[in-house]
Amino acid sequence: MHPDERRVKPGTPAERQQRRAERRAEMVQAAIEAVRTHGPGVSVAELAAAAGITKPVLYRHFTDRADLQRAVGEKAAEMLLNRMAPEMDPEREPVQLIRGVIDAFLAGIEDEPQLWRFVVHHPIEREAGAEIVEDARQQIARLLAMIIGERLRALGLDSGGAEAWAQGLVGMVQSAGDWWLERRTMSRAALTDYLTTLIWGGLSGVIAMADQPVPFPAPTPEVDRG
Repeated sequence: MHPDERRVKPGTPAERQQRRAERRAEMVQAAIEAVRTHGPGVSVAELAAAAGITKPVLYRHFTDRADLQRAVGEKAAEMLLNRMAPEMDPEREPVQLIRGVIDAFLAGIEDEPQLWRFVVHHPIEREAGAEIVEDARQQIARLLAMIIGERLRALGLDSGGAEAWAQGLVGMVQSAGDWWLERRTMSRAALTDYLTTLIWGGLSGVIAMADQPVPFPAPTPEVDRG
């Protein structure tokens, strides 16, 4: 048991609350190390042991396993977003921005495959992990939608589809990344190139066709079947 857990901590309520938050953060980091060592099926006992505490002490800081996984997921999402953030520079050329974001995401899950599986695909606590991933996806999609929208408006084009395109792009890259992490039938660079080509081909096509909108097809005449 950690020495700090054996006594009531001195100080003001604010100081005790801060110390409690620090201990919780330490336990989350220890849990991340345990996931890296034992894989996504790590047990609560292994998570507690990595922090140098017992399960009862762990549950003084987390209400249950799902609460701990949620905290680990939040930290994992933060790590991934921090890795991708430098690539989301709206001043970059669009194709380079797309390539940079895709490669940063793939590099993130490649470097932390066990952590990614724990947060996203854990067979017991999938819902808690999916919740965190969905939040991270929304943050990334909002940034991409803003960048895509600004670029389209700067060209005098309709930006109404920016949000839908951003959501689709994020979903596609995540799905392809999951597949690649399990199969590894190509290099990360090759997958980045393929996804960049597909995404940029679609966006550049929209831009090229924007001045020549395709009319909606005429309604099919109703046939009198009476």
